[in-house]
Amino acid sequence: MKSKLSILSLAIALPTCLFAQDSLQVMNNTQYPNTFSSGSADVQPFTNSSKRFNDWSISFGAGVPLMQSADLVSIKSGKNGKDLFGYSAYVSVDKAITHAFGLKLQYDRGETRQGYFNTKDAAPANAAANMQYGARTQYDAISILGDINFSNLLRRVDNKSPFRWALHGYAGIGTLAYRAYLKDETGQRMTKEVKPFKFGSLFGQAGAGLKYKISNRLDLEGRVMYVVTTDDTFDGGGNQYSAINRKNNKSSDNFINTTLGLTVNLGKHESHLMWHDPLQEAYYKINVLESKITDLVVCKNGDADNDGVCDDWDRQLDTPAGARVDGSGVALDVDLDGVIDLYDKCVTVPGSVENNGCPDQTQGQGAVAETETKLEGIEFDLNSDRILPSNTPILNNAVSYINSSDGSYTVVGATDTRGTEAYNQRLSEKRANNVKNYLIQNGVQSGKLDAQGNGKKDLKYPECDPASKCPEWKNRANRRVYFKAK
Repeated sequence: MKSKLSILSLAIALPTCLFAQDSLQVMNNTQYPNTFSSGSADVQPFTNSSKRFNDWSISFGAGVPLMQSADLVSIKSGKNGKDLFGYSAYVSVDKAITHAFGLKLQYDRGETRQGYFNTKDAAPANAAANMQYGARTQYDAISILGDINFSNLLRRVDNKSPFRWALHGYAGIGTLAYRAYLKDETGQRMTKEVKPFKFGSLFGQAGAGLKYKISNRLDLEGRVMYVVTTDDTFDGGGNQYSAINRKNNKSSDNFINTTLGLTVNLGKHESHLMWHDPLQEAYYKINVLESKITDLVVCKNGDADNDGVCDDWDRQLDTPAGARVDGSGVALDVDLDGVIDLYDKCVTVPGSVENNGCPDQTQGQGAVAETETKLEGIEFDLNSDRILPSNTPILNNAVSYINSSDGSYTVVGATDTRGTEAYNQRLSEKRANNVKNYLIQNGVQSGKLDAQGNGKKDLKYPECDPASKCPEWKNRANRRVYFKAK
């Protein structure tokens, strides 16, 4: 029985594990050539095909820019002034680097409106006397933004539940092109034009966004960005010595851009990296580390029956080869009928010793026949069809059992209720075929086996629909493969 390691013990043991990683890998390849493992663990190379999540997306949205840090502003621009609202839009290509950090290549376009009156309105007759002006600035911007997912970065260690809200922070630089127009009693004229990709066109922006996960493919986001133009003429006031730009001593005209947008997550996997539990890989590595530590255990007085439990605390020193045992070295008998699971042909149903652990034929043949053909307990990680090292003893027992019987069997795969029905159907078929191939590679005749995927309709715990109604251990038990006699 494996002991549960804490996160603290993992932190202490991990440096030693990494130091011995190369030698342990050689040992695993030599002693356990048929061991399967997740591609995200260190026991085999991490490649693009072994990922369990998507990391590309496209975002787009629209909103309202407000010029407030300038000589001409959008809101509360004077006693008799108007509140002026422009428009903006953006589109970006997003790449997630880790669970908590990504990059965006973003294009922005919009128009700010500022001053005492809208440039589409007629200028007041006394505009010059009262220094009343209307201005608008049309801009285009290309920038690179860093994206920090604070919800994943600050996620608690003990929080393993899925989440639908995420707080993101953004910051970056780029190039800004714009045309600024000013209108007064003499009419409307362009006061400044700046071309992109020049030294004077550099700008920066930073802000925050709150995302809501609509589905695995679509996110809704509200975002507020503060844009620093590094230019005192962006508001349309003309050169830095004009009457307008002498109103306030500012070296840069900046504005606030509020937007509402959508993010479309791209890729073949079910979940996106930014919504992926950042500790899921750590949980898996704990299991791998436990397995390696178990392999390296040295018993002072030996292990006579080779069941993995040292003789010093083994309560059953003659355990049959291949039998699963509990922490005290006693062979498992799940249904407590006196026939250990290794020899029990009806593992989950109590029966008689004379009938190989199955009930007598007179004891409800129809109800028993369906139950006695199932062997459960081969479980899988979320969104994964890889056989874990902890499952290989169960499959090796299945090899012995199937080879010793005259019947043929169906390998049945199932999933939990997360994701679409089509995705889970494909995933369950992959799980069943992986187990079938493992059994054939280890000596089972291919004619004795076929594979079947039941998707998310075959639940060990039917109450876990939806998955949020159950603890994670029940959802994990639903992600399984079992055997059924034909």
